[in-house]
Amino acid sequence: MKKYKYLLWDIDGTVLNFAEAEKMAIRSLFVKYELGECSDEMLARYSAINAEYWKKLERKEITREELLVARFRDFFALEGLDVSKAEAFNKDYQPALGDTVVFCDDSYEILKQCKSKGYILVAVTNGTAVAQNKKLRNSHLDQVFDYIFISEDVGYDKPSKEYFNYVWKSMAIEDTSKALIIGDSLTSDILGGINAGIDTCWYNPDGKKTCSSAGNTQSLDSKDDNIIPNYEIHNLHEVCGILGDIMP
Repeated sequence: MKKYKYLLWDIDGTVLNFAEAEKMAIRSLFVKYELGECSDEMLARYSAINAEYWKKLERKEITREELLVARFRDFFALEGLDVSKAEAFNKDYQPALGDTVVFCDDSYEILKQCKSKGYILVAVTNGTAVAQNKKLRNSHLDQVFDYIFISEDVGYDKPSKEYFNYVWKSMAIEDTSKALIIGDSLTSDILGGINAGIDTCWYNPDGKKTCSSAGNTQSLDSKDDNIIPNYEIHNLHEVCGILGDIMP
């Protein structure tokens, strides 16, 4: 008997390469809004600002609406750009994120193998409906996943218990012990899984940290020292080994 039946997959940074989509979207909009060249250094500064805002949202310190525009206002101010363009820039940025599709590892093929083995595939993603629906449609992932839960539609964000309670209720799942979440974010995916009481698999392709649960030396930031996943992987093919019945 399979240990897991429901595989909850994060999208950005796990199934899809969000960094590549982000880069292409911002650079194309810099051209549209006549903001000059967007260098790699500028993109790195924006990514840092964006990441901090999403962490604030996870901690319920701000609303999604505040996050979406404020990150670009801060970024434009930092770079000496016209801050008045931030709101329109963000509006165009949402659909632009779906224009570039790059899969992490061989995620599409891995998902299809999991589906062929009878696993129920569930997309669990924070983000706007406009951006997430377009990238899922353009990547054809909307035809692979059995269920898709976008935080804007759900009304709650990972890692909140309310988000996962919505998932269980929508899928009529009573035995959550057969669920496994796979994601790249400790504070969103892994903490969310812990809050939901399910097993967690941390996708850590860059080896940013190590965790004792995977048999390595623990070196988590102090603020994350209680976020310990059941599994740590560096390539999505390693999910196959966890499941046991999928060829890597």
